[in-house]
Amino acid sequence: MKIGFDNEKYLTMQSEHIRERIGKFGNKLYLEFGGKLFDDYHASRVLPGFEPDSKLRMLMQLSDQAEIVIVISAADIDKNKVRGDLGITYDVDVLRLIDAFTSRGLYVGSVCITRYAGQESANAFKKRLEKMGIPVYLHYSIPGYPSNTALIVSDDGYGKNDYIKTSRPLVVITAPGPGSGKMATCLSQLYHEYKRGVAAGYAKFETFPIWNIPLKHPVNLAYEAATADLNDVNMIDPFHLEAYGQTTVNYNRDVEIFPVLQAMFEKIIGKCPYKSPTDMGVNMAGNCIIDDEVCQEASRQEIIRRYYKSMQALVSGTGKEDEVYKIELLLKQAHASLEDRTVVPASLKREQETGGPAAAMELEDGRIITGKTSDLLGASSALLLNVLKELAGIDHEKHVISPDAIRPIQVLKTNYLGSKNPRLHMDETMIALSISAATNPDARLALEQLPKLSGCQAHTSVMLSSVDIEAFRKLGIALTCEPKFEKEKKYQ
Repeated sequence: MKIGFDNEKYLTMQSEHIRERIGKFGNKLYLEFGGKLFDDYHASRVLPGFEPDSKLRMLMQLSDQAEIVIVISAADIDKNKVRGDLGITYDVDVLRLIDAFTSRGLYVGSVCITRYAGQESANAFKKRLEKMGIPVYLHYSIPGYPSNTALIVSDDGYGKNDYIKTSRPLVVITAPGPGSGKMATCLSQLYHEYKRGVAAGYAKFETFPIWNIPLKHPVNLAYEAATADLNDVNMIDPFHLEAYGQTTVNYNRDVEIFPVLQAMFEKIIGKCPYKSPTDMGVNMAGNCIIDDEVCQEASRQEIIRRYYKSMQALVSGTGKEDEVYKIELLLKQAHASLEDRTVVPASLKREQETGGPAAAMELEDGRIITGKTSDLLGASSALLLNVLKELAGIDHEKHVISPDAIRPIQVLKTNYLGSKNPRLHMDETMIALSISAATNPDARLALEQLPKLSGCQAHTSVMLSSVDIEAFRKLGIALTCEPKFEKEKKYQ
């Protein structure tokens, strides 16, 4: 893989910059962490060389100074909001985050439930956490938020919220996803800290948009594509331009809320420590891009992937036309087309040749391998076996799984487990390959190639079942699908 980002430089520069910011605020800083903290796959895709856990590793360099507060909205608990990338609910993800942080030696101080209004589901989650020995604090909805600053910054506003007890100079506020109330939690804490005589500070750590690269740079356009459902728009920070005469990039929500934040800071601490939304940030990622062309191309590919994802959602009935239109516009702005994703024409050509669903994968060295649907295997499973044989140097005519071994599995699926599709899904194919590996050296050699699939690109000519989508995700393969059902099936 071509590298466009210096990860080690990023870890050093970012941790040093955060230390400097802590020192500017009387040794107490509330740092709002936007995006994913230890599994930022979007960043790793658009900035090749950025490791998905880079932000976590950076934080580990500050582990002696940092504690983590995880924020979750009671409204999200109540409606069982799901993380789309992992398929788990936000409350379950809080538990996953706690385990992930503590296993790395980071200190999780507490959980804060925001927008609390007595929801039974939130009460149950609170009790569950407390039984585990995790302190839980409650923050409430405030009428007129965020405009009514007189009420918000008062004993009837932030003053009603629980004061979160913290013990370290750096308090990282993170959450399972957007809209959880991270910023409000930080500001509520500032209110309580200043009432206690502690001159605490606030800063924001958002990886995207990157403030010191051009507004229409593909990396920043890819961020807009990733947040098309939130209708985020990148824009020049007018406050920074006016204060410093410097053009920087921020996004609409931060720019729109900044006058309100200024008013809140003035009420809490007497003055606003920042002149612009860009000032609030501590992101050093833009300084660590070492090959701009590599990052631009990776970002164009990401926008294409986001387009296919939005089209699938639209066809499935869970998406919106506005999202599709927005990403189509971003494709044009990034000077990208769907044909730039080489696996797309390859899979469509294979489908045309065979008359059935097909799939294609691009290997790290640029080779394109395809797979077709057969009586025994779905196109994704056929593709998987073809790729593993190619990587292992096995003749494609050789069977690494005997057809006689596949047929009993098909009988089990259809006759006993109620499946209407006799063809093997990818997970079933990998299990069958594992069993064959016990006696077949070729199967064992093929199985050993699985780690090489991480980072590869794939496309299928039809939308897949959730089982196959999950298999691609677990193997680390970046998948896109044509936005159409196989044989007009409406349920996958």
